[in-house]
Amino acid sequence: MAEILEIRWHGRGGQGAKTAATFLAEAASSAGRFIQAFPEYGPERMGAPVASFNRISTEPIRIRSGVTDPEVVVVLDPTLMRTGNVTSGLKPDGIIIINSERDPADIREQLGIEGFQIFTVDANTISTEALGRRIPNTPMLGAVIRATGMLDYDAFMENMELELKKKFGGRPEIVNGNLEAIRRAYEEVQAE
Repeated sequence: MAEILEIRWHGRGGQGAKTAATFLAEAASSAGRFIQAFPEYGPERMGAPVASFNRISTEPIRIRSGVTDPEVVVVLDPTLMRTGNVTSGLKPDGIIIINSERDPADIREQLGIEGFQIFTVDANTISTEALGRRIPNTPMLGAVIRATGMLDYDAFMENMELELKKKFGGRPEIVNGNLEAIRRAYEEVQAE
């Protein structure tokens, strides 16, 4: 039976949850994994809550439904921790990675979270410093790679450079800023 890692991304329209899921899938595919990346569509608009999903496996993936019981939940906007149940369905030994300047123990205490592994990284500050704007998706990718260990960091960064050049080809400052944001988040993520 195939081991499938399921990830659910929570963010707001404009924060790049769909793009992050796609970038992660491309990197996993380059590493020889089978992948799925898809958003949950609805009446999204800038600032509205959105979700995107990944499935990553060493075997072909035959599931064609939404991710309801993920091993990993990534939260791009920490206000969503209060307004919705982002941990719904998360496996008991699951991982939550939150964009927050607070440390994981503070998050656990304030929100009364029991179980789960909690990781935090200040993706807003990192993206502002590296990119000149607050867009947390690429820093959160660095945190995901560090927290899960699912992909080799160096190979992931090589793939990200290629993908970012495809997307922002003529804008090396954006490519380099995103790579710097990923590197910093990978190094700065805090674990409880």
